[in-house]
Order: sequence, then C-alpha cells, then structure tokens
Amino acid sequence: MSAHSEVAPLSPSAEEHFLNVDGIRLRYLRAGRGRPLLLIHGLLGYSFCWRRNFEALGRHFDVIAPDLPGIGFSERPRDLDCSLRAAAARMLRLLDALGIEQADVIGNSHGGGIAATMAADAPGRLHRLILSAPINPWSEHGQLLTAALASRAGRVAFPAIWRGLRRMRGYILRRMYGDPARIPARSVEGYVAGLMAPGTTEYLLGVMRCWHSDLRQLERIYSKLDLPVLLLWGDRDSAVLPQSAQRLRSLIPQAELRILPGVGHLPHEEAPDEFHRVVLDFLRHD
Repeated sequence: MSAHSEVAPLSPSAEEHFLNVDGIRLRYLRAGRGRPLLLIHGLLGYSFCWRRNFEALGRHFDVIAPDLPGIGFSERPRDLDCSLRAAAARMLRLLDALGIEQADVIGNSHGGGIAATMAADAPGRLHRLILSAPINPWSEHGQLLTAALASRAGRVAFPAIWRGLRRMRGYILRRMYGDPARIPARSVEGYVAGLMAPGTTEYLLGVMRCWHSDLRQLERIYSKLDLPVLLLWGDRDSAVLPQSAQRLRSLIPQAELRILPGVGHLPHEEAPDEFHRVVLDFLRHD
C-alpha cells in the first residue's frame, strides 16, 4: 500500500496498481474476477468514490477503477488535453494496456460523458454502458459558472476560488447527497486526499475550457450510441438535473431509465445496495 493510500484507505477488496498510458503514470484499483467492468469517476472524484462498490461488483466482474490523469493519485502532466475525446481515448488505451478487448463501463457525471464518448469513438469495445447522472447539454445547472471559469478572468481568479472551495468541502459533498445523513465517515478527508497534489487546479481549468464544446459534442454522441445503455439518476440530484434524463432516453436508441428516489448525484456512494441491484440486473441481462 502506498503512502497516499493511508490517507485515502483502499477498499479491502481492491488492489492498487500503476501503469503508463501515453507516457502518463496512471493509478487504478482492481478487484474481483469475471467480465471486465471499467468504472469512471466524476470531475472532483477519483477511484476513492467507488470504495463502497468493489466488493459487491467484484463478485461478478473484474472491476477496474482508474484515477483519471490530472487528479487522484495519477500523474498531472503539463498541457494535458482535458477534452472528453482525449480522456476517452486514454481510457481505451488503458483497456489496450490491460489486454482487454471489450468491457462494460459505468461512468458517473463527467465520467459519464467520457464513457459515452468511448462508446461512440470505438464501436464494439463496450459491451454495455451505464451512465449515472451523465453531463449533458439539457441540464443547464452550472453552465454559466463553467463558462465564467473558462474565461480569462476566471482562469486568473480560479486558484483563489479553489482555496475557498477546499474550505467548503464538507458543504459541497453534502450538496451531492439527497440525504447528507448517509455520507460515510471520513468521506471528506478521502476526497480531499486526491485533490491535494500540485497540478489539480490546472487539470480542472483544462476541463472547464473544454466544457461547452464537449457538451455540443455530446449532443451528437448520445444519439449515435449503438449498444444497451442504462441511464441512472437520483431524483434529488442537484448537479445534473433529473429533468434532463427524459431527453437523453428519447435520444439514445437502446436506453432504459431508472430513477432512485431520495438519492442525489452519487447513487453508487449514497445508496450502494440499490445501485448494485439495478446495475447487476442490467449488466447480467443478455
């Protein structure tokens, strides 16, 4: 176990690994055995966010949860292309490096956009796709903020804004939950551990610069997905609004939609038992 894993404890079911993808040192956790299942976290998360899922999913699948380059305990290279298309290509090359020809993929929030882009850019590489509150152009919440942060003034101000956000980290996590009483102990400390390394702000600003062009790209991508897709939302999601789910379901040819009552933006973390039941039912249905 690495020193940083003592700050953000590993699930007892998962093992820590590192490999190079495009010359970037990438950290990932792996658990279980069976058909490969890739888990892609959201913007301010890393593999820590799946800590409540490794054991249950690992009983049926070979679960792989990377820290995306730029965050968590993966390397933060300068001038990293932070677009969805580049991030999706890196995840496909991760599968290549692991010798995986085809995988099921779960993506949450920004990770959902990455997962959808993988499916569109590499037809046949994904077997089934689960998009948990994926970013999309029809949820307007936060779009003004991301546009402001992508501006020149926003880029200059962001380091100070980021220091303020770090002080509000408990409040931010509570906003991600439908019921903050369900937040597991030491969750705030675990998330913060993956944000502390130098280069995090540059990565986040890089994502912001691509945000609106990525949303326009997703408008085309979602309608082209040609595989079974589960859309999963909590009805108390205040980050990616549940109202956008119906538009996505109408666009994606093979989509089904499940809404979890009383749950916020992180169903896998807030309601893991219900999440596992819905996910396994979908993934094991052939």
